[in-house]
Amino acid sequence: MVTRWAALRGNPWQAQTLSIRTLEALLAAFRDAGATQVLCKRLAENDNSKQQIYLGNSFESLNLLPFGAMEQSKGIARPNLKAPIQLGWMDMEGRIEPARGAQLILYPDYPEVRLSGFLRGCANAPAVLMRPIPRESRRFDNEPDGRLLFLALHPERRLIAHAVGAASPIAREFDDYIARNPPVRRGVFLDIPIGRRDTRSELLVRLREIHRAGWHESRRLDREGRALPYVARNGAGYTLEALLGITPNARALPDFLGWEVKACGRDRVTLMTPEPDSGYYGQHGVEAFVRRFGHDAGRDTLYFTGQHRTGVRCAATGQRLILRGFDAQSGRITNINGGIYLITDDDMDSAGWSFRRLLEHWGRKHAAAAYVPYESGTGLVPRYRYNSPASLGEGTEFARFLLALADGVIVFDPGSKVMNASRQAGKVKARSQFRISKKYLPRLYARFQDESLN
Repeated sequence: MVTRWAALRGNPWQAQTLSIRTLEALLAAFRDAGATQVLCKRLAENDNSKQQIYLGNSFESLNLLPFGAMEQSKGIARPNLKAPIQLGWMDMEGRIEPARGAQLILYPDYPEVRLSGFLRGCANAPAVLMRPIPRESRRFDNEPDGRLLFLALHPERRLIAHAVGAASPIAREFDDYIARNPPVRRGVFLDIPIGRRDTRSELLVRLREIHRAGWHESRRLDREGRALPYVARNGAGYTLEALLGITPNARALPDFLGWEVKACGRDRVTLMTPEPDSGYYGQHGVEAFVRRFGHDAGRDTLYFTGQHRTGVRCAATGQRLILRGFDAQSGRITNINGGIYLITDDDMDSAGWSFRRLLEHWGRKHAAAAYVPYESGTGLVPRYRYNSPASLGEGTEFARFLLALADGVIVFDPGSKVMNASRQAGKVKARSQFRISKKYLPRLYARFQDESLN
């Protein structure tokens, strides 16, 4: 009987029973288990259960693999970050069993990411295949040794893993298969076509349909996917998401087929809006922060607003944005406990964003993004027209964000406020946003291209 994850309440890892002897059969098994993307890494001799599996000399893999909350490792000489992942091994019959200890380990001072704990508590795991090879017995000088690791991505933020040896039928046919079905390289991985789905082209088809349709009345989707009128004047993003069938999500996940979609009305683009987790703001919250550091905007309202560039005092707030623990020359994090901070003239940390939390936010949302320009129409009901060209960016990592921030290209441009400020408990709006000019967007991606929607 063919069974999918979504239909199984008790054991979400179970898949169908079959026999996997060819690459086509393996990809079919991944598809049947609900996977939407398959990544393959050619393993080297130092990819093993002792030395872990190397996932690249940057944090790019964080934009590809789903992971949980990051925590700092304790009691070690060189601090690192760990993030749990839901990983299950698929055996030759298609059965999937979770590895309970699987996690990503980030080594910021190299920098690099490794996969660890991937055998723990899992009888299906290929323990023999991943056994360490004594140094004196190695033959490939840490180059690929013929083994292949497949990681299939499931929409519910799980990974299905399958590994094969160099002499296996799947490994023997792999080179011929990818010659016929050319993959895209994503860091250390090859993105193997599964079901021949080209999400980039699908996205462009939809955006061209929206562009050709002209003006669209403002709307948003509710959690059940029903379109509702939206009368506020900030509806361009909601309307574009509704036209693409994107239901609201607050989990900082990509929007459409793995792409984040942003409507851009002006030169400035909001990249992300993480709330501070340290400093005065982190300790006391947004209302106390605005009451202490904001200015009187009239109408019983306090505002904290102003463009903050790294190392430059903002005249509106009297504060500076600084980076701690990041070397802009090498592009590396030198102190894992560092982050981005707002500091006052007397060097008080008024607000701070730890690298740990920023890494989580950037890694989960910005693997691929589409920036779509729009214009607003006048009238009783807001309406929007989405224009050409759309700009598509692919291949990013956290260091690109930090380098652009260090250069002053990305600015912290908050808009937090307290209304009814004379009352003991005012009405609060938190808005901590990092923004960039459109012309600098290519700095954040390995590949960035304008695509005509005409």
